[in-house]
Amino acid sequence: MVSELLEKIPARLVLYFLSWSGFLVSFMMRNDMNFALVAMVGSNNTEIYNDNNSYLSSNISMGHNNNSINESSSMLLKNNQSHEKETEDLGYKGEFDWSTYVQSMIISVFYWWYVVSQVVGGVATQYFGTKNVFGWSQFATAASSLLIPLAADTNYVLVIILRSIQGFASGLTWPAMYAIVGVWIPPIERSRFMSSFQGFSIGIGLTYPICGFIIAHFGWRYVFYFTGGVGMIWCVIWYFLAFNSPAEHPRISEQEREYIDLNVSNDIKDGQGMKVPWKSIFTSLPAWSIGITTFGRIWVHYTFIIGGPNYMKNILHFSIQKNGFLSGAPFLCSYLSSVVFCYLADVLVTCNFMSLTNVRKVFTAMSQIIPGLLTLLIGYLGDNLILILTMWFIAVSFITASYAGAMASIVDIAPNLAGPVLAFCQTIHMSASFLQPIVAGLLIQDNTSLSQWQFSFGLASVIAIVTYLMFQIYGTSEIQKWNYPRESSLPSEESQEILQKPGIKTTNEEYED
Repeated sequence: MVSELLEKIPARLVLYFLSWSGFLVSFMMRNDMNFALVAMVGSNNTEIYNDNNSYLSSNISMGHNNNSINESSSMLLKNNQSHEKETEDLGYKGEFDWSTYVQSMIISVFYWWYVVSQVVGGVATQYFGTKNVFGWSQFATAASSLLIPLAADTNYVLVIILRSIQGFASGLTWPAMYAIVGVWIPPIERSRFMSSFQGFSIGIGLTYPICGFIIAHFGWRYVFYFTGGVGMIWCVIWYFLAFNSPAEHPRISEQEREYIDLNVSNDIKDGQGMKVPWKSIFTSLPAWSIGITTFGRIWVHYTFIIGGPNYMKNILHFSIQKNGFLSGAPFLCSYLSSVVFCYLADVLVTCNFMSLTNVRKVFTAMSQIIPGLLTLLIGYLGDNLILILTMWFIAVSFITASYAGAMASIVDIAPNLAGPVLAFCQTIHMSASFLQPIVAGLLIQDNTSLSQWQFSFGLASVIAIVTYLMFQIYGTSEIQKWNYPRESSLPSEESQEILQKPGIKTTNEEYED
């Protein structure tokens, strides 16, 4: 009964679900530490209060003659003790006294290893396939999550090591999933399939409220047991449902297999396992245009992800509850916008309203110019909260148009080498994920200074718009000649036909417009 039902579900739809849920789970395991660390470690303020308590207690016990000093000291001591009790009642009194440096290492070490592993992921996928690379990377991340509570009780160094493993493993996932798109998904459907990668937006939006609930009712340890457990369950599902190609799939219908065979050229299918031409990738202007352009998008994205909560707290003066909701809600909406953008892109290509290259450039412009301009305006809207939040939501939503633009071009220009090309591009553009917070920290010395925030937003706007120009000049959807095995360095007639007119090719060798 179950097998019959599975046979009726298109294998491409199952792959979409696996991709969507995989990135959702991956980003939950990535971001759980950001929230749990608040409950694990006593805040710096609490440490200061403790120091003050010791100092004040000693002064009071010494019986200074100055009554005003004694009275002030007594009042401050009572206030500090009251603050400690309030913090403890709220569940934020941490068990560990890790320094701010240790905490920053626990968070940042993930991203350093994440960038380092991009090229490794691209190479590994070429030899071992998406099923193994994506599956084992998720398994390693989930296992590390389950071990974090024990590591924290032992020594923070072990937590840093586990976070490094998670960062390295998570860096393998993107190149691995990109590599499978060219094999499974015909060009006419690629934009829509790319929206599955936006499962990470749902992961970001859900992580904080779920972690908050778990910490409040069960304690911080169960955050990692939950995310790690969900990751393990996902790995089991992946093992039984994921396959590297239609030829390996035991339950795919003959009709769907034939449809994919007709619409995915033999050049792509024969290119699996080919040697990666790194020199050609490193000297490819289309590949550089994707990496440089997307650097600007990531810069704006992280302006909202990391700087957003601080801006809402210190400039807009939202309570912590409203801050949490409004910081996460745009990312939930961004998944819906990505589905719309990717569907619209496919419609424009299918109906021949635009060439595939022009579609990619239009949606890339939408993902960077519009958010860039709105980011600049947000800093100059004063206290008009409705207008600010409206622009905030629109900016975050339009960022996802990139998955019908430059990010989709990765598969367009090199369907055989989508994993390695993504690894190359991500090594460039994900550097913005740690450079943006560093630069913002230098520009914003006072979180309550609107003028400093305006300068930071202005810089993000300039970077987003200027980097887009690279893709406008050198961006393309044409398959590059280095995409093919050396013995067939030029695309076949079949591949050229599919590329020039990427309509749906039926079993009768006809195209449907």
